[in-house]
Amino acid sequence: MKIGKFVFRAETFKEGKLFVSLSPELGVSSFGKTEKEAKSSLKEAIELFLEECERLGTLKNVLEESGFRIRGSSWQPPMPTIENLAIGG
Repeated sequence: MKIGKFVFRAETFKEGKLFVSLSPELGVSSFGKTEKEAKSSLKEAIELFLEECERLGTLKNVLEESGFRIRGSSWQPPMPTIENLAIGG
């Protein structure tokens, strides 16, 4: 299965002196000294992850189980509802 265009959600945050970039649906993360470096590193990690899934013949199952769907000619991530919640006083 050829992946074609693949769109994924990335969350990037600072942790200590490094930036971490994470694809929550796929459970893949990477890091860098700058936000740009972390995002670039995540793209590379996602490419390697998808290539390995494709090699194993599990790509379609992995993507569908992670909530991705084909829309038009590309795989699109699930659209989460995001909100800040609070507990306590």
